[in-house]
Amino acid sequence: MSGIGERQQGRSLGRSAPLLAVLLVLLAGWFGWSAVQQWRQEAGGKALEEARDQAVQGLQQAASGQLQQLQQQLKNERLQQALQAGDASAAALALRESWSGVERVEVLGADLAAAYADPATFGYARLALLEQALGEDRPSLRVVRDGGGNRLGLAAPVQLGSLGPAVVYVRQPLLRLTAPLDQIRAPASGFLGLRQGTHDLVTQGDSGLAQIAEAQARPIAGTPLRLAAAVPNVEPGPLGLGALASGIVALLLAFIAVLLLVGRDRLPKRLPLPRRTSAVEVDEGPTLRESLQMAPPQAAEAAADATVAPPPPVPAEALAAGIFRAYDIRGVVGSELTAKTAALIGQAIGTAALEQGLREVVIGRDGRLSGPELAAGLAEGLRRAGCAVIDIGLAPTPVVYYAAFHLRTGTCVAVTGSHNPPEYNGFKVVIGGETLAGDAITGLYQRIVEGRLVQAAEPGDYQQRDVGADYIQRIADDVQLDRPLKVVADAGNGVAGALAPQLLEAIGAEVIPLYCDVDGTFPNHHPDPSEPDNLQDLVQTVKRFGADLGVAFDGDGDRLGVVTGEGRIIYADRLLMLFAADVLMRNPGAMVIYDVKCTGKLSDHVLRNGGSPLMWKTGHSLMKAKMRETDAELAGEMSGHFFFKERWFGFDDGLYAAARLLEILAQREETPDEVLSGLPEMVATPELKVPVSEGTPHALVAMLVAAAQSPDNPYVGGRLSTIDGLRVDFPDGWGLVRASNTTPVLVLRFEGDDEAALERIQALFRSQLQPVVGDTPLGF
Repeated sequence: MSGIGERQQGRSLGRSAPLLAVLLVLLAGWFGWSAVQQWRQEAGGKALEEARDQAVQGLQQAASGQLQQLQQQLKNERLQQALQAGDASAAALALRESWSGVERVEVLGADLAAAYADPATFGYARLALLEQALGEDRPSLRVVRDGGGNRLGLAAPVQLGSLGPAVVYVRQPLLRLTAPLDQIRAPASGFLGLRQGTHDLVTQGDSGLAQIAEAQARPIAGTPLRLAAAVPNVEPGPLGLGALASGIVALLLAFIAVLLLVGRDRLPKRLPLPRRTSAVEVDEGPTLRESLQMAPPQAAEAAADATVAPPPPVPAEALAAGIFRAYDIRGVVGSELTAKTAALIGQAIGTAALEQGLREVVIGRDGRLSGPELAAGLAEGLRRAGCAVIDIGLAPTPVVYYAAFHLRTGTCVAVTGSHNPPEYNGFKVVIGGETLAGDAITGLYQRIVEGRLVQAAEPGDYQQRDVGADYIQRIADDVQLDRPLKVVADAGNGVAGALAPQLLEAIGAEVIPLYCDVDGTFPNHHPDPSEPDNLQDLVQTVKRFGADLGVAFDGDGDRLGVVTGEGRIIYADRLLMLFAADVLMRNPGAMVIYDVKCTGKLSDHVLRNGGSPLMWKTGHSLMKAKMRETDAELAGEMSGHFFFKERWFGFDDGLYAAARLLEILAQREETPDEVLSGLPEMVATPELKVPVSEGTPHALVAMLVAAAQSPDNPYVGGRLSTIDGLRVDFPDGWGLVRASNTTPVLVLRFEGDDEAALERIQALFRSQLQPVVGDTPLGF
């Protein structure tokens, strides 16, 4: 009987071998097809990058050539004679006749009166070009809407005899710039688009990829243009395997199938059965103690699949500790921040996120020229740790925050230098909904130098998304103006310019864009609306266009500055009064948080409107942490950060704050000037900054605090607050000195009911400060 059973088992296995082989062949085909598709997609991505870089080089050469030609043509003797004679028409004719192929030439006075008389007809892009040439005092180039379509515009400042400064405008066919693109062919599955602002001027390939093309955009040096590029996301293979792993699995499956088919006839006619014995077999396996000491095989294999040996620790001197600051990571590109540094930081962030069970991370970048390189390094580091990266490309910091909510990742990193000079860049980090600050930031540094980084066996996924339209729609669905307002929006060539005009138009405003072309060199003014000097162009433009209001944004769009139609700057602490009154109408008793630099009138204003005021430390991450702790509905800082939890997500967002401000003003019967003028006001200074030696600000403030708390307290009659530096409130005003957490300066601010009170308080602080800082001018 046992022989019959053995033969039946052999025949059964022999019959099932072909079926099993067919199944294995099908699986091998599936894995193999996936590997080929992934290789094709990766090859398409490399081909697109090569095409993009070649096109960028050609476009830069074409742009430089046009500007050089303009400079050469301006030396024409006949043209110079006409300019010296003050004859604009003759000068334009001379240039047009000497430069073949030119479509149009104009010479306009520097006041641009004709252009500003009807800017919509003249064209905002043309107007921006002429203003740029005059403001920078050099030839400029951009694509303009003229002659019924897109054209290449060139402009250069000139002197028009006794009439004074003027500007030459030259219109060329767009082909003079875009011809190099005709020599390039993007892969059929990819997309290339020449962009200026948010407009695609010339495109190739699959237009359906345009929405995600910012992630691989490259600027055209010396112009407001950039070349955007995209390929479809590489889809992972079965079980999430990459191309190489899928190919290996396909080969293994095919090999096993062949073995089954070849070895079918070699199967034994009798399968060996276990040897029977009447004696008790001796168990020669491991003892119970030995078994318990062994690692469970499945767990060990799983661990091996998840990670490999971590990278060695990074020498502390190889990583600038100073870039890990109080609120974010920030440093000079090239010397302190490189793509390699960004990758290490990304791996540290990924490790910290994975420890909280968070795997998906949104990343985005501002418009700085170093952004693409650092964002690529950051993504590489996050993927090394095993995190899945969702790259939203060029985006304001608040849109990166929004994407973390919208895509439900809870974790994001914005590559931004905020309002720092162009040579700076950095990272703002949110993990699990918490903005990293203080010890959490320095903890990333410690992870890197100690080598406590996860190294995944397989890199995490990478995909590109564009959430700009979703962000605008989300706000416009909630905020709509009761009546139209004319607004000038000044982005200072920061990344907010990519979305601010569309957002404000979507809620019902008439928008006049100013410096809204994203340019990481910030050619017009520094994008920091907390500095009054940076708002002067906005003041002039608001007056020139008769606008109701002017709004300004910083380099990454998380701060807001405001000027009235009359050109008065409205500081952020007074705007917070307006926001507080509005929020408290719907949320009586709600807490409103403000930082130590805000006006002394703010607390009373919140109380009178039925709220609970709380003064807190300066710093966007500290503010957000305090909001979560107290469940506050609103917070704000003197620097222009506003945090709305009511109807929003509680993060700082300059664009959303602008929308809420316009909503409030449009609901009132008074003009915006009248509404804003009605807010309580004292005689106040802006933020004053006193430079001190690196590493000394906090020590100096500690000395001042100790003196104020001594028996010889010089601030008699004042109420001391030391939550962030030293603030002294008097019945008729207050003064503040605190250490900056980002730069080696002391930050001062003073306020009084009148000039006499202000001067008295300043004199008190001056008597204490001057001995501490020595001969350094205090600025007041």
